[in-house]
Amino acid sequence: MASSKEYLDFILEQLSGLDEISYRAMMGEYIIYYRGRIVGGIYDDRFMVKPTKSAAAMMPDADRELPYEGAKKMLLVDNVESRDFLRNLLEAMYDELPAAKKRK
Repeated sequence: MASSKEYLDFILEQLSGLDEISYRAMMGEYIIYYRGRIVGGIYDDRFMVKPTKSAAAMMPDADRELPYEGAKKMLLVDNVESRDFLRNLLEAMYDELPAAKKRK
């Protein structure tokens, strides 16, 4: 099942307080970037983030789920209604995320 554009728009609106939020559509799903680094994505209308130490600390009871078959488990963000929580989550995660790889 692909994610809906409406859910993407909702998540982007929730993240609108952050600078440099972007996304890329990929096989019916959406990869979410913060300041050029991948923080997670939208998979089957679920917002999921990489399981960094800070994300796990902020969401100790979060479910770890597969975004798609063959992927590594990610943390399911169930508090998508709170803009403050989402802003704090992405800001806390940023330093733990790998820098974008340079394309040749």
